[in-house]
Amino acid sequence: MFIDQVKIYLKAGDGGAGALSFRREKFVPKGGPDGGDGGHGGCIYFRVDPSVHTLMDFRYRQHFKGQSGRHGLGSNKTGRSGEDLYIPVPPGTIVKQLDSGKILADLVDDGQIFLVAEGGRGGRGNARFATSTNRAPRKFETGKPGDELKVELELKLIADVGLVGLPNAGKSTLLSRVSNARPKIADYPFTTLEPYLGIVSAGEYRSFVMADLPGLIEGAHQGKGLGHRFLKHIERTRILLFLIDSSIPETADAVQTLEDELAQFNSDLLRRPRVVALSKSDLKVDIDSEKLDYDCKISSVTGEGITELINDLWNKLQELPE
Repeated sequence: MFIDQVKIYLKAGDGGAGALSFRREKFVPKGGPDGGDGGHGGCIYFRVDPSVHTLMDFRYRQHFKGQSGRHGLGSNKTGRSGEDLYIPVPPGTIVKQLDSGKILADLVDDGQIFLVAEGGRGGRGNARFATSTNRAPRKFETGKPGDELKVELELKLIADVGLVGLPNAGKSTLLSRVSNARPKIADYPFTTLEPYLGIVSAGEYRSFVMADLPGLIEGAHQGKGLGHRFLKHIERTRILLFLIDSSIPETADAVQTLEDELAQFNSDLLRRPRVVALSKSDLKVDIDSEKLDYDCKISSVTGEGITELINDLWNKLQELPE
């Protein structure tokens, strides 16, 4: 199952209390204060892990707590600080404050680390409060509490090419043909209910990532079908591949429907580089080319036009800035 949105609770570790202690040594009848400081509470970090692809793990665990610091000890011994907690997240994860919706971080780079909850500071022991006029202070501090908050994690897939099309346009079949991805394939609309990523080889030492996204329908920008859950993943892609089913009478209208929905969601998507491919060319359906502007015809069944399409996408990617 593909999970791309979760809500979790975070509580960083509390700081340990400082110690109230005095030296007790033989032949030292009036030993001074020697209470050590408390240890700091453990912080909570998010760390981008490229081996993680969804937010699935958070479905079974929504509460995370950092380790609290130990209390200070006599002999000026500082309490042990709590261990920091690192939570792995997939590339493309957005961290939002749950109450306000404020974006705290956008995590896209492998190994990127973000401090989301800071541990509490350890309290000072009474040795810290000794002065020339107060040589035996009984004052010490308790530790500070660690940060506590609720956040929402939202995943937007990062891919070079995003497959865009109406339901049953052949997107999953194409992805399974050109990559090692194995999305569910069947001859009915909405077979794909979650995104799939595949690595496409464009020759020796040349490859790119293609995303097969659930079919887009009219009204998707208003949440119809899979709505925003689908559209938000398109925002991360560098090139859009419009896949149009050439076997339906409304072939010419399909491109317009896709453009309208993308424009309603985010008009910047219309300025994204694109390739328009007609799928199912093996069905030999007559198409009025004057009504439809397309780049190529392909068949995922026979392989017609597949190599040319991959090369075209690769060349367009090379023209884009990193």
